Formats: sequence, structure tokens, C-alpha cells
Amino acid sequence: MTGWDWAILAAFILYALQAGFRERAVASQNLEEYFLAGRSLSGWKAGLSMAATQFAADTPLLVTGLVATAGIFALWRLWIFALAFLLMGFLLAPSWRRVGVLTDAELTEVRYGHGAASALRGIKAIYFGTIVNCTVLAMVLLAATRLAEPFLLWDQWLPSGLFDMLVSIVKWGGVPFTVGGLEADNVWVRSANNLLSIGAIVSVTVLYSTTGGLRSVVATDIVQLGIGIVASGVFAWVVVEHVGGLASLTQHIQNQFSSGYPLSGNEILAFTPFGARDATMLVLLVYGFQWLLQMNADGTGYLAQRSMACRSDHDARVAAVVFTVAQVLLRSLIWLPLALGLLVVFPPSVEIIGPQFIADREFTFVQGIHELLPPGIKGLMVVGMLAALASTVDTHLNWGASFWTNDIYRRFICEGWLKRAPSQRALVWVARASNLLILMIALCILPWLSSIQTAWQISLLLGAGMGVVLVLRWIWWRITAWGELSCIAASILIAPLLLWALPGQQEEMRLLIMGIGAGVIGVTVSWLTGPEDFDRLENFYRRARPPGFWGPIERRVQFEQQDGVRRFWRAILAMGLTALSIFCLLTGIGTWLVGSPSPEWMPWREAWIAGLLVVGTLLVPIWISVGFRHPETATSVK
Repeated sequence: MTGWDWAILAAFILYALQAGFRERAVASQNLEEYFLAGRSLSGWKAGLSMAATQFAADTPLLVTGLVATAGIFALWRLWIFALAFLLMGFLLAPSWRRVGVLTDAELTEVRYGHGAASALRGIKAIYFGTIVNCTVLAMVLLAATRLAEPFLLWDQWLPSGLFDMLVSIVKWGGVPFTVGGLEADNVWVRSANNLLSIGAIVSVTVLYSTTGGLRSVVATDIVQLGIGIVASGVFAWVVVEHVGGLASLTQHIQNQFSSGYPLSGNEILAFTPFGARDATMLVLLVYGFQWLLQMNADGTGYLAQRSMACRSDHDARVAAVVFTVAQVLLRSLIWLPLALGLLVVFPPSVEIIGPQFIADREFTFVQGIHELLPPGIKGLMVVGMLAALASTVDTHLNWGASFWTNDIYRRFICEGWLKRAPSQRALVWVARASNLLILMIALCILPWLSSIQTAWQISLLLGAGMGVVLVLRWIWWRITAWGELSCIAASILIAPLLLWALPGQQEEMRLLIMGIGAGVIGVTVSWLTGPEDFDRLENFYRRARPPGFWGPIERRVQFEQQDGVRRFWRAILAMGLTALSIFCLLTGIGTWLVGSPSPEWMPWREAWIAGLLVVGTLLVPIWISVGFRHPETATSVK
């Protein structure tokens, strides 16, 4: 990296630190200011902040690996989550805001009765806030090691005696922090380099995020997303130009993968299941429902946190749409030609797709930055990726700390054990300390992850059994705390059995079994142990006014207008129309951009593209009208 590259990086670091210290005073007042920015975010800020977090440093590597090993159609596993994002915005975000909690764990004691609800709150704080959160954070840090390794060469910059001492410490620990593990060349030198890189990156991130809370996180997220989008666009342009342009890119894919590779050129380029490889009914079924078979199906996590931080229900809806457009449409149209171009520039040398092959293909994203970009542009891309990394790290630290502070420390240690209420300033300091502990746990998990794709698949499996019940608890009054507890227990117990019984390339079957099995268990247990106390349900309904099937509770609280079912179906319609519009635009523009074939039943490719663009565009005013121009009525409770 040249002086210009370092100057760009220094400018970003100074901006991030300034954002943290600027918000320090207001963030120190109380937990609501620290974790929810005083519930003051506009919709576009919240949406772009969500997109920046999902942009991540690991996601472009994941996309590069998926395209190389399964083709463009495999990316529907990521795009289908648009349904969950829009479900949260149109259906659940207003209720998340009204209920007035800081975390999903706290919601359990508002939605359910005492006893099982308290146990569920503690388990969620540990399971979601620590185990799941730290594993995802470790996956992000794994991407950081791959990004930093070619660029941050500490062994060449530090005094040899100091660096050799660090290498000895890392070697004594016996755990490598490298892409290739113990088989890699200069494994301990590279491990020491990576640890220093991670330390430098997270030190800056922890400093500004723990100082300014969510306000500083969102302020830096918006800048980080802008840098990441611009840098990725320039990177894609350089790579496509390197192979001779878009038309040449398509031709190279067709010729280069005509034989001797598990996927043909058409299978790599296929947007639809009609030309994709192994697009069986089982695969289509899992792809279609994967948005529901995951632990964030109702927004649980940082997505709900951003929704709760919005200043109004309208802003929460806007946030979901902005997030989905940026995440699914804009980002994908940049990364698609980039991933295909890297496949041409760095052609695969093996015919068997395994864990090491996946890891190698993921690394070509970083290799392309290192070998293809000129000075200045290289610095912009490295800063963009480091910014994406910081955006994801700061969000997971902030979200995880909210569980540790609000649920573990305040609820169980102070109120439950010590029988006293902590001061707001003390809670903020506990939150800041929690960031460091969460980071240490993630660093301990990091060396045991083989590839980003493998880690992502395992995390999907663990969460597949919870999504159905998490959504149902908002829209159906019969779900109980015991139902949620049984889902968590089933997921933890069934996942290892499925990994043992269905090894290798049987991920779709594992997800389907987990989703159906744990979901049925959760609903059955809820039916057998319910319903929850009616006074508790009435109190929850008054606070959250959830949509859906709450007839007995609606009649009990005597709403002037019992419209839960109507609001439910209107939100589902808005969600479906918006998703269809975005998917049509994505498929139409993407097919034109990378030269994907049309389905066999549509021989005229130009007509296929035009039809998709027309449908996607015509749907825009319709879903705006359904989702935004008829806000739900704010009826009162007697």
C-alpha cells in the first residue's frame, strides 16, 4: 500500500473516532440513549445502518465462494431473506417499537408470565447474546484475517526482536490464525501478523462504538456503507475491464467451464432454477422458506434494535425498505459481475468442491484486491472492506452488550440476586466493559472456523428451528414461554445429530428437518402448556398492539376496532408485493448485466428481461400505496 492508501485509511479512522467522542456525553446518560439512540433515528438512517452491518467483510467472500461452487442461483439463499426484512418492517416493527423493551430477551417477560419466562430470558441472553453472537462475530473476524493478510505486514514494519517475541507467544498457544491452518507456509509469522491486524482493527472499532453507543455506530455505518459501495463498484469495474468487458466476461464463463468442472457455464450464470444445477424440489422448498427458518425471522437481533430506535412506525417501515433495496438489489448488482470476473481471472484448478476449495475461492476476493487494483483504488477498497468489517463488529458488540447489561447484569445480578436497582451510569459502564468480554470470546472461537461458508451453514442450522415460533409469538396468542424454550432445546439437541446423520452435501435436508421438527415441537408444547395468563396477554396487547390472530384478547381489552387480522393480511400483501418488485428488478437487471440465460420456456431473452423490468417497476406505486399510504389506525383501549 502507498502513501495515498494509508492517507485514506487514516482519514476514516479519524472520522470514526470523532463520531464516537462526539456522542459520548449523551450516550452515557442511560441505556436507552446508549443502545437505542434515544429512539430518535430516521428511517433512512436506520435502513442504511442495517445495510452497512449486513454488507460486512465476510459477505463478499461468501458470495464469491457461493458463485464459484454453486452458481448465481445459490445466491437466492441470501436474497430470500428480503421476505424476513420486509415482514419485520411492514408487520412487526411497529409492535417492536411500542412494546418499549431494549432486547429480545426482555420481551419474553412482557409477552409471557413469570417462571418459565424468567428462565427463557436468561437462556436467550446467554444463547443469543453470547453463543450465537460471538460465533457470528468470529466469522466476521475470520474474514478480517483474510483481508488483512496481504496488506498489513507487521513482520516487515516492527523491530525484529519485538515481532519474534510475539511469534513465540502465538506459537506457544499452539492455535494458528491463518487461512491454511498448520499446513500454511510461515504459519506462525502469518498468525502473528493476523492477530496484530485484528487487534488494530477492533481497537479502533471498540473505542468509538463503546464511547458513543448506537448513535456513533449509525453515524459511522452510513459513511462505511458509502465507502464500501463505491469501492466495490470500482473493484467490479476494474475486474470486468481486465477480462475485456461484460460481453467478454459472459463468453469466458461459457468457454472456460464447458467441461472438466462440476458446473457448466450456463449453470454458473443461471438466475432461475430452470437452468441451475441440482435445483430439486427439496432445494427449492428450502430456499423458499429459509427466510422463515432462521433465528432472525421476526427481526430478533440488531434489525429489531434499529427498528426500536426509529422515531416512528413510518420510519421503521422506511428503514426496512431502504435496507432491502440496498442489501438485495444495489449490493448484489455490484457483486455479481465481480464474483464472476474473479472466477475468470483466477480459474479453479481442482474438480472436487470441498472445504479447502471453498476457502480458496473465497480468498480470491482478497487476491483480486491485492493483484489487480492500482494504488489509491487499492487503498479505497481496503478501507471499504475494513469499514464494512468495523460496521459489523460494532453492531455485534453493541447488540451483545445489550443482553449482558440489560438482561444478565441488571435483571438477574442486580434485581434478582442483589435486590437493588443499579444506576444508569453504572449500567452504561457495564455495557462498555461487556464489549471487551464479547470480543475476547469471539477471538477464542475464531481459530476453529475452517471457512466462512461452513460457519454460515452451521449458524443457519442452529437457527432454523426457531423462526416459526418467534414469528408466531407476535401474531398468535397461544404461543407460550415453554414453546420457545422447547424450540431452543430442540435446536441445540437436533443440530449435532443432523450433522452426524446427514454429513456432506445434504444441507437442504438438514435445514428442512430442523425447521419442521423444532417448529412442530414448539407449537405442540405451546398448545399443551398454554395459554399464558390472560392478564399478562392483555398487558402485552395494550403495549404492543400486535397484528394477527388475537381475537380473545382483542375482545377482552375492548378495542374500538378489532382489526388485528386485517392489519396482518395488509402487511403480508405489502411485504409480498415489495419483495416481488425487488426480485423482478434484481433478476431482470442481473440477467442483462452478466448475460444469464433465460428459462427454457422463454426462448426470447430480451422479452424475459423486459417483462421482469416492467413488472418490477409497475409494482412500485402499488406496494407504496399498500404499505405506506394507509397507516394502521391508532385506536384506543378502554
